[in-house]
Amino acid sequence: MASLPPSGATGADSDQLLVEANGSTRTLVLNRPKQLNALSSAMIMGLLRCFTAYEKDDGVKLLIMKGKGRAFCAGGDVAAVVRSINNESWKYGADYFRNEFLLNYIIATYSKPQVSLLAGIVMGGGAGVSLHGRFRVATENTVFAMPETALGLFPDIGASYFLSRLPSFYGEYVGLAGARLDGAEMHACGLATHFVQINRLQSLEESLKKVDTSNPFAVCGIIDQFAQQPSLKENSSLNRLEIINKCFSKGTVEEIISALEQETSNSTDEWVAATIQSLKKASPTSLKISLRSIREGRTQTVGECLRREYRMVCHVMRGDFNRDFFEGCRAILIDKDRNPKWMPPRLEQVHDEAVEQYFSRIDDPQWEDLNLPARRSYGRNIESKL
Repeated sequence: MASLPPSGATGADSDQLLVEANGSTRTLVLNRPKQLNALSSAMIMGLLRCFTAYEKDDGVKLLIMKGKGRAFCAGGDVAAVVRSINNESWKYGADYFRNEFLLNYIIATYSKPQVSLLAGIVMGGGAGVSLHGRFRVATENTVFAMPETALGLFPDIGASYFLSRLPSFYGEYVGLAGARLDGAEMHACGLATHFVQINRLQSLEESLKKVDTSNPFAVCGIIDQFAQQPSLKENSSLNRLEIINKCFSKGTVEEIISALEQETSNSTDEWVAATIQSLKKASPTSLKISLRSIREGRTQTVGECLRREYRMVCHVMRGDFNRDFFEGCRAILIDKDRNPKWMPPRLEQVHDEAVEQYFSRIDDPQWEDLNLPARRSYGRNIESKL
């Protein structure tokens, strides 16, 4: 086990991210298995140090990222963020997300290949540290979701960049409904670059540890030797793209739900009813800002998406316009009664002017926009296999 690049982290915090060195490969292991590897502030800072140091180190050619236990990473540790905001100030949340989004940006523009082994749960912040990287390997036990609208948040970590690049309007469906995708669906829609059976993942990892090149074609060739083309299950949402495109292409959330409700009258498909239910359980404000965010992401770079999402998330942390995020975390993560009281409670009460506010600069002398360093983009392809 190699040591992390130097920092002030000590004790238990420094054990949350492990580094294995094998020749010119570094394997970063997310190590909070009891918390499903939820990203703590210490883990984000550790990853930032690793990515920054290894990019400059000619002796490091390839990065592998994986999670300990049954999850890759279930997301950011938002419960800890909420506790710190309540105990201290919204600025703790702003600092947490600034560092997380900077990490997402560095991964998205990284000059050396990163292979993320997505065994188990990949949600929220876990998607941010993996899906922006060059190679994303899903398995038959992978479960992906961006569940933020049910928490009173929105798909952040640069999700408006990759969701908006999924086939047709599939990204709107995944982001608004918090839909769960399996490994085959991730591979088919382009979120994963490869699909490898879980029982071959260890062999793939051993082969990658022998790599002595940063050439992405060579790395891809190794993964290809272990990969296969999985079949979609019959009940996959990707087999419903026609309905998804018809409904989720609408201009407003109200129109999307209305179109889905019309589908229920000519269909007995339980998927439609379940999708309507997911949307109606989510925060109305979250749904509206999420739809606009994904639509804006279509024409923006990953850096522009992250800067905009940082403005949005700071408004949420400050509770400037509503407290849905704090209520969602209470209901889902803390008290776990799963019965959040959203304010306002109905979509028609969330007016366009209210949505617009989330995209504005924050009027506070202590706040500044997300400042991202100028970096060459190496381009991450979201290539649908459909």
